[in-house]
Amino acid sequence: MLVSLRGRGTLNQRLYRGLRQSILEGRLAPGTRLPSSRSLAGDLGLSRNVVLMAFDKLLDEGYVQARVGSGTYVSESLPDAAIAPWSPRVAERVPLPPPRLSAHARRVLALAPLPAPGAPLKQGLRYDFRYGIPAIGDFPSDTWSRVIARRARGMTLRTLRYGRALGYGPLREAIAQYVTRARGVVAVPDQVIVINGSQQALDVVARLLLDPGDRVVVEEPCYQGARNVFAAAGARLFPVPVDDAGLDVARLPRRGSSRLAYVTPSHQFPLGGLMPLARRLDLLRWAEETGAHVLEDDYDSEYRYEGRPVEAVQGLDRSGRVLYAGTFSKILFPSLRLGYLIVPQPMVPAVAAVKFLMDLQTPTFEQEVLADFITDGHFERYLRRSRARNAARRAALLEALEEHLGDRVEVVGANAGVHVVVWLRGLDVSQLEEIRRRAADVGVGIYGLGAHYLRHPRQAGLLFGYACLNERDIQEGVRMLSTVLRGFYRRRG
Repeated sequence: MLVSLRGRGTLNQRLYRGLRQSILEGRLAPGTRLPSSRSLAGDLGLSRNVVLMAFDKLLDEGYVQARVGSGTYVSESLPDAAIAPWSPRVAERVPLPPPRLSAHARRVLALAPLPAPGAPLKQGLRYDFRYGIPAIGDFPSDTWSRVIARRARGMTLRTLRYGRALGYGPLREAIAQYVTRARGVVAVPDQVIVINGSQQALDVVARLLLDPGDRVVVEEPCYQGARNVFAAAGARLFPVPVDDAGLDVARLPRRGSSRLAYVTPSHQFPLGGLMPLARRLDLLRWAEETGAHVLEDDYDSEYRYEGRPVEAVQGLDRSGRVLYAGTFSKILFPSLRLGYLIVPQPMVPAVAAVKFLMDLQTPTFEQEVLADFITDGHFERYLRRSRARNAARRAALLEALEEHLGDRVEVVGANAGVHVVVWLRGLDVSQLEEIRRRAADVGVGIYGLGAHYLRHPRQAGLLFGYACLNERDIQEGVRMLSTVLRGFYRRRG
C-alpha cells in the first residue's frame, strides 16, 4: 500500500496524515479494509507501534472503524471535521489542459457515438426488439459447463503459457472443417486466425491493408461498426447502394484505385438482401481487375429459413482477393468474444504479426473449450435447435406485424438472420425519435435504421431483432407498438 510520509513531525503523525489524505481524496473509499498493522508496517519499513499509533488516532477521530475479528475499515460516513480545504469534495479541481491526441484518436472522437449493440432508450423494457443479441436462454449452458469442467480437470501447463497469435490449433482445425462443410469456404487450418469477435477482425483487416487516404467501398446502408473502423483508419468511404440482391456491383467504382470492399453478401446488413451467384462472380471480377481485396462478413448466415444457401464468395475466389470473417458471439453468447478470420495463405504471416501486437493472443482456455464444444458435436446440434426456435419467433413476428400493422408497414429481409427491417409507410424519419420515446413509455424497445446510412433515408425505418424474445412477447410487443403508431397515423390525417 502506497502512503505519503512527507512533512514534519514524528513518523506516526506523518503516517496518520498520509492515511487521512488518502481517505479524503477517495483513494481509500468508504468501506475499504485497511491492511493489517503488521502488513502495513512491513510494506513501509516502519515499526508496528508506529502504525498502531496512527490507526488509534484515525479511530479516535472517526475516519476508520475497527470490526472485531475482521480488521480496520474506512468509515462509511466521515465526520464533519474531516472536510479539508484540499479535499476534492469542496475544492475546485484545477482544469487540466486537453491532451495532444494522435490523428487516429481525433478521427475516432469525431465519429458518431457507437453504443453497445441494440442499446435501448431505457433499461428494463418488457418488449425489447434489440438486434445483435442471440437467444441466450436457448443456449445449452449445462452442456457448456460440463465441457468447461472436463477441460479444467485436465488442464496442462500448455494452457497456462502464452499461446500462438494465430490461435489454438485444434480450434482452427475445427473451424476450417465447419466452414468448409457448412458454408462452402475453401480453407485449411493454417489460414484460420482466431480473433476476439468479428469487430477485431475488422480492426485487423484495417491495420493490415489500409493507409490514410485509401478508398474503401462500403454498402449503403452498412454495419456502422465496420464503417467506423475504416473511417478511424483514415480511409475514404465510397458508399455503393444495395437492393434486394445485396450490393449493386454494377455501381462499383471503375476509376481510381480501391483498396478494399466490405460486403455482407449472405444476409446484407441491415436490409437483408442475398447476393446471387452471378453478382458474386461479378464482384470477384471487379476485385481482380482493380486489385482490390474483398472482406466478406458472414455474421449470421447460419440462420436461413427460405431458399437454398449460396456458396460463400470466398469459396469462389481463385485469385486470393477475399478475406472471410465469422463470429461465435452472435450464435452462442456475446461475452464469448471469439470469432475467426480466414485469409489467403500469403497474408497469414502479416496477420499473425498484427494480431500479436494487438493482444499477443486470444485466451487459450476459452479456445480449448470451444474446440471441444464443436468437435463433440454440441455446436451443430445447438445450431439446429436454435434455427428451429428462431424460425418460430420469426413467424410470430411476421404474423403480428401483418395482424396489427398490415399495409402501414413494409417488411424486408425476413428470409434469413435474426432481424427484419420494417419501413413505416407515410411516416418521416424526423418522427422516429418521438415514436421511440412513446414506445419506450409503454415498455417497447425499437431501433432506427438511420445510424447505418451515410445519407439518411427520408422514410422512417426500424430494425426489429427477435431472437431474445419469446413468441408471446413478440406478439404483445407489436400490439403495443401498433397503439403508439396509430396516434402518428391519425396525426398524419
